[in-house]
Amino acid sequence: MYSSLVRVQNTFGFFTTVVCVVAALIAATDFLAPRTPSVGVIKPTNVQVVKGRPHYYSPKKEEYAIIKFSLDADLSSLFTWNTKQLFVYVTAEWPSAPGQNATNQAVIWDSIITSPSADHLANLGPIAKKKLIRSAQGKSIDPSRGKLSIRNQRPKYQITHPSGKMAEIEDVVLRVHYNVQPWVGVLTWNQDTDFFKWKAIKKNVSKRFSLPAIKKREEGGARKIDASH
Repeated sequence: MYSSLVRVQNTFGFFTTVVCVVAALIAATDFLAPRTPSVGVIKPTNVQVVKGRPHYYSPKKEEYAIIKFSLDADLSSLFTWNTKQLFVYVTAEWPSAPGQNATNQAVIWDSIITSPSADHLANLGPIAKKKLIRSAQGKSIDPSRGKLSIRNQRPKYQITHPSGKMAEIEDVVLRVHYNVQPWVGVLTWNQDTDFFKWKAIKKNVSKRFSLPAIKKREEGGARKIDASH
């Protein structure tokens, strides 16, 4: 009954239990660190609707939107010693046709921000990697991590719709999202309400705007957005 195999199994079971308890305690420390993410500016700077093939593999021409934007955000409080990386993305959202209780949502831009301890996971060149390593020396968390200041950013992804129509859509907004990926624990997304020391993200939605009609080729397809809005 008390063979060597049984003793090995008992030891392994005890070790596994200890590891799980320690991992749970590490994950619980995230709730002790305040999270106060905020967005200073999120606004479109140039909106264009084009008719063509949005992707090289698109089988036919359709309308698609290109939205450039500016963003100022402070997400540095999301970085703790247990943060592996932060995934930030911006979506464009607009209501469906009358009578349909749904909201259309499409990602137009995203970025991964690694913590100093996870810089080796980023696909970086030697010069950029040296700068990141130097910025992390002697610091548990680089205070500049998570602070974004982007001007007239071109989107990574165009917006399309199954109907093939994108022109003259109204009540469009841009929304900033984040996803915290820890070393140990569960993934967490931006929240709508405060929870203990974790505060809901502030001012992460832009003012409403409309997508323009498709302009003739000689007139151009872009429409500037007033930067004061």
